[in-house]
Amino acid sequence: MKNPGFAKGWKWLRMIASIYVLGGVALYFLQDYILFHPVTLKRDHPYKFPEPHRDISIPVNNEDTLNLVDFFSTDTITRGIVLYFHGNKKNISWYSKYIPYFTRHGYQVLMIDYPGYGKSRGRLTEQKLYDWALQVYKLAISRFPADSIIIYGKSMGTGIAAQLASVRDCKRLILETPYYDFPEVIRHYLPVYPVRWMLHYQLPTWQYLQNVSAPVTIFHGTKDRVIVYKNAKRLKPFFKDPDELITLKGGGHNNLFTYPETILKLDSLLHLP
Repeated sequence: MKNPGFAKGWKWLRMIASIYVLGGVALYFLQDYILFHPVTLKRDHPYKFPEPHRDISIPVNNEDTLNLVDFFSTDTITRGIVLYFHGNKKNISWYSKYIPYFTRHGYQVLMIDYPGYGKSRGRLTEQKLYDWALQVYKLAISRFPADSIIIYGKSMGTGIAAQLASVRDCKRLILETPYYDFPEVIRHYLPVYPVRWMLHYQLPTWQYLQNVSAPVTIFHGTKDRVIVYKNAKRLKPFFKDPDELITLKGGGHNNLFTYPETILKLDSLLHLP
């Protein structure tokens, strides 16, 4: 006679195993939908930003079009240019609210949309993120010397910004809510899966920081629920002098600019010679 307890336990074990396998399959094949949340715009969509700007589209090939917006300095003196790499949601329009923090100090800002975001077209891959970032840098270096270029990354954009700063000279690298690498972000939510082997995207910020010669400043909040604060702490061993981590106690993922410490520190960085 079969043991009812054993049969019931075996049933539950099979159910849990099935859920685990199905979850892993979904993560592997649907990871782009899980990781990225773009909003696409029509090519003729008119941006209506209050700041003076220029909409630029660069055909990369027959399938890919890189779109970015060039925001002009609102100060009487142009001190340099900021290459801004935004997060994983929506498009440039969502992040344009941060532009005045730079333009009022005499910096132009080039903000790019990734493949599939906004007016940019193409299939998103990790290598393409790096290649497009380099295209933006080449546009900037044609106007400004390297010591007038600040590379800024927010959230998803931090790995892209760090990679660019590791292969090209700049005045400073600034990272807002960075990750150690992409697998570390997903592993926090799904610790039961070998995400390092399942993800198509690695973006190892920790690795790129080791090759950045420019000063690095990181902003991160202790209550960040999207990219937890320990990511920033794990990046500290790769710091050099005078790299720094600015810790915002109680800060979340998208509210660091409500903290006076963030504004004051950024203001001081933008005024450094």
